[in-house]
Amino acid sequence: MHVKSLGVMGMVRVRRFLVQGACLLLLAACSLPRGAALQSEILNETGARHPSFQVVKVTRESAPRLAGWPVTGWSGGYRWFAASRGPDAALIQSGDRLELAVWESQENSLLAGAGSKMTALPAMMVSSGGTVFVPYVGEVAVRGLTETEARNRIQKELEDISVSSQVQISVVAGRNNSVDLVGGVGAPGRYPLEGRNESLLGVIAQGGGILPGLRNPLVRLQRNGQGYEVLARRLLETPDYNVWLRGGDQITVVEDTRSFNVLGAAGRQERIYFETEHMSAMDALSAMGGLDAGRANPRGILILRDYRADDLNPGGAGPEMQQVVFTIDLTGADGLFAARSFRVNPGDTLLATESPVNGARTILGLLGTVIGLGNAANDA
Repeated sequence: MHVKSLGVMGMVRVRRFLVQGACLLLLAACSLPRGAALQSEILNETGARHPSFQVVKVTRESAPRLAGWPVTGWSGGYRWFAASRGPDAALIQSGDRLELAVWESQENSLLAGAGSKMTALPAMMVSSGGTVFVPYVGEVAVRGLTETEARNRIQKELEDISVSSQVQISVVAGRNNSVDLVGGVGAPGRYPLEGRNESLLGVIAQGGGILPGLRNPLVRLQRNGQGYEVLARRLLETPDYNVWLRGGDQITVVEDTRSFNVLGAAGRQERIYFETEHMSAMDALSAMGGLDAGRANPRGILILRDYRADDLNPGGAGPEMQQVVFTIDLTGADGLFAARSFRVNPGDTLLATESPVNGARTILGLLGTVIGLGNAANDA
């Protein structure tokens, strides 16, 4: 009898221990670590009287209106221009060097020495005024002329002192008839324009091509104080973008540094760089490896964005607050179509929230463990 009562008391103690353990496990489950926050935790401030951020739901109806909101993180598009053909021959510019050779058939020549029919004049630089000095003639305007036109003009001026003179001319391109390949190519340097129809891709090819290690290369062109940019991929795909270069152009190839951050229950949690000029929310989801099927809440895709104070435009034409959270629900066709049209901006943060089911699943698993321990104790 005494032994039996001890066994009953032991069972009671075991069960009491199991109940206490279950309570502790349930309390611990409330604060279990997670890889991402719940949507309700992030948006819990929306019901406050004075929230510190604005929440905007992205739908097919709202997406066109949101597309008109100010762009953040960059200008909103790369500025480029279509190719236009120039004259086939190069035009002489200030800074070019002209090499003249004058041929004369008469015996008494002002330029040629005794017994010589040809006189090679020292190379002459075209002045800032666009002229060169020719002996016995004076200043001759040559800027803006082709090599043939300049030869004809100088020869005509020489006819006053030597009717039979013939002129040969060659032009060495100076700064204003050359382009600079600054970086991002195999052989940076200054390249003379042999004609007026030297294309951008042609000069890049002369420079050894774009470096293969550049991520999503961006071609930048500076001309007359203006800057232009185009993705190398688009330059190769669009013939009209292969523009003709002008003297003084500067070309640089750099990496496209635009990026956005990905956090939460996603395939990747890192900074992701733009692969194209524009990326939609759907493009961004694909680039980050999609959602974690076991953790993510497809109803709670959040895009966090910061606006400038002068971007605010209450009434729907713009954000009402500087910090905005855009929400996307991927469980229906409306949200899927909206994600295809809503653009992600550089500097955005895309957060895949945790599914609330995960917490319940954890609690049920803990309860199952406790019940299993209790059954084992009863069987003992």
